[in-house]
This record gives sequence, C-alpha cells and structure tokens, in this order.
Amino acid sequence: MIDILTEMWGNGLLRRALIVAAIVGLSAPVMGTYLVQRRLTLLGDGIGHMALTGVAAGWLAASATGAANQDEWAVPGAIVASVLGALIIEYLRDKGKASGDVALALLFYGGIAGGVLLIGLAGGTTNNLNAYLFGSISTVTAMDLWLSIGLAAVVLGVGIGLRPALFALCHDAEYATASGMPVRLLSVLISVTAALTVAVAMRVVGVLLVSALMVIPVATAQLVTRSFVMTMRMAMIIGVIVAEAGLIITYVYDMSPGAMIVALAVGLYAVLSIIRPLLVRSQNRDPHPTMDDELRGEECQTA
Repeated sequence: MIDILTEMWGNGLLRRALIVAAIVGLSAPVMGTYLVQRRLTLLGDGIGHMALTGVAAGWLAASATGAANQDEWAVPGAIVASVLGALIIEYLRDKGKASGDVALALLFYGGIAGGVLLIGLAGGTTNNLNAYLFGSISTVTAMDLWLSIGLAAVVLGVGIGLRPALFALCHDAEYATASGMPVRLLSVLISVTAALTVAVAMRVVGVLLVSALMVIPVATAQLVTRSFVMTMRMAMIIGVIVAEAGLIITYVYDMSPGAMIVALAVGLYAVLSIIRPLLVRSQNRDPHPTMDDELRGEECQTA
C-alpha cells in the first residue's frame, strides 16, 4: 500500500487527483449534513444537472472566444449554472410557485436538456459530457486543483463557521424566525453553498453521483453518532476515507473512480447497518440529536 501511494504521489497528475479527492471527501459531507437534516437530499442531484448545462455553456463560450482548451471553461461555467440553479430553487419554494420536488424536477430535466443542446452548439457531442457525468479525476488540471481548494474553503467556512445558525434553521425554521435569525438568507446560503459543493465534487464523482458523496457519508455517520456536531465530523472522516480508497483501488484496477468511491460509501453504510446493534449498547438510545439538546449545545459554543 505504501509503495502504491508513493508511486501515485510521485506522479504530478495523480498527486493532484489525491489532493482533490481529499478536498471533496472533506467538504461534500459538510453541506450534506444540512441537506439531510432539511430533508433535501435530492438538492445535490438537481443542482448537479444544472451544472451539466454550465459545463456545456463553458464549452460554448470557449468556442466563441477561440480558446484552445475548452475544458478549462467547463468548471467556471458549472459554478455559475449551479449557483443560478440553487437560486431558482429557493425562489420557486419561497414564492410558493412550485413545491420543492417540482422545482427539483424542473432542474433535473432542464439541466440535462440544456447540457445536450449547448454541447451540440459548441461543436461537441454527448461523449464530451461523459467525464462530467461520471467524473474524471485522472484529468484534473492545476486550475481545477486551485478552484477546488478555493471553493472548498468557502464551503467549510460557511458550513462550520455558521453551524449554530444553520443547525437552528434546519431543525426548526419557526424557532429560528422567532429568534430573529435571517431565515431566508440562511436558506439561500445553504442552497448556494451546496451548489459550490457540487462544483467541487463534479470532477471526482461526476454530476450524476455527486449527491451520493454529500448524503451517504452523513447517513453512515448517523448510525454511530448521537449529536449533530459528531455526525458532521464523522461524515467528513468517512468522506475522505472512501474518496482516497476509491482512487487508490481504481489506480490498481481499471475501473471508474467516481463509481468506486460511491460504491465504497454504500458498502460501508450497509456494513454498519448490519453491525449497528453491536455498536449501540442500549436499544433505547436515539442516535439522532434532539432539537433542544443540540441547539443548547450550539448556543453554548457561540456564547
């Protein structure tokens, strides 16, 4: 194992891949924790489909400007489209013009259709979208690395720095409103930060699997933790482990890194689900935090 890691680290391309995998595994579960608590686990999927349109729009912009490398425009395009998609979802939900599931469905179908149409206008084919649909971490560029670092810093800053306020919103919006918190702004912030998370993880697992890396480590962590804070921390550890392990396995065996990472996450969840009775000493213990206990803990942290 050490020899394999040394060999991978000695290769510049694979070294970037290892770093980006760790960044994604660390940051994706942070926002995924809030999405799970708000029962918006499909939000990442909806935003991911919008990111596909952004990728194709980036290709189209690169073609229009005569850029030599169209892939360099893909991630910035995905960032813009993802954030726009998140804002659209919040607008539709806030104004009551569409329920949450309808708004997500609009992004699902519109994102795929827009991506296919725009990539055709850019002179490409649907094959050019495959790397973004399923991930292509082996082609991570230096610009992708720095973009991932910058976006992950924003995601971690928001997700950890504003944890008490975001936790209150996720568990009881009425309580948050009565406490004078800017509920609407916080809701938009969660959606926008989730969009940035999608842009970070897109290169690793692809837009079709990005939501899995945000949600499954959180669901797994909930099996063995009792508080919101510990769930987030454990999910981050699990995210890093499965991301790095998936990349290493696919270096040895010729398989899709994104699919392997998600498969490992699902497998870990399945194993812990089976052995959970052995980890929980009392059948009456609740692994999920209560609103009052957790919120008091968060308030003490900010006091």
